[in-house]
Amino acid sequence: MSVATACVVTSSKAAARIRTAAIEAFAEHGYGGTTTRDIAARLGLSAAAMYPHYKSKEELLFVIAYEGHQKTVEWLQAADPVSESPANRLRAVVGEFARTQAAYHGRSRVVEYELTALSPDHYRVIVGLRRKLTRHVRGIVEAGVADGSFAVPDGEGVTLAIISLCVDVCRWFPTGRYAHPEAVAKLYSELAVRLVSATSE
Repeated sequence: MSVATACVVTSSKAAARIRTAAIEAFAEHGYGGTTTRDIAARLGLSAAAMYPHYKSKEELLFVIAYEGHQKTVEWLQAADPVSESPANRLRAVVGEFARTQAAYHGRSRVVEYELTALSPDHYRVIVGLRRKLTRHVRGIVEAGVADGSFAVPDGEGVTLAIISLCVDVCRWFPTGRYAHPEAVAKLYSELAVRLVSATSE
């Protein structure tokens, strides 16, 4: 599977089951601590049964990472109330980002923290999706700076700080009083507007 064709996540039920089993295994044992045999065993299959769908463990990780990043970009775009104030947009987008990182924390851990195992070509594809996500959030921050409703010393730095906070949710969720994704969304949406020193709605 080339970089170009791998960007299309197959709708095959068998391939989807393999991705789900791989996410569970990678989240529990790490990419390096998981073999294709381990993944296949979760499905009651032989390792050879995976190869018609994914030629290697690395290719499987790539498709999982691609699907996870693409879905996140789509979710944030759908959550963005583009006609509203920058503060409301930031609340909505950051809240959705944090919520999905919590709701899908197993997959998110794999997607966010196992990328160094990707081949250089595959890694570049994922970086492109990450940049798209960053541009979306930065656009909201810059809109707030432009209309005077945000007071930030460095729009790029604040954007990276906000994204880093959201990415890290999957590392610790769930814990203590934060056992529900909606609670994380509420907290992080308010943290985001405080980070930009929002002065108006």
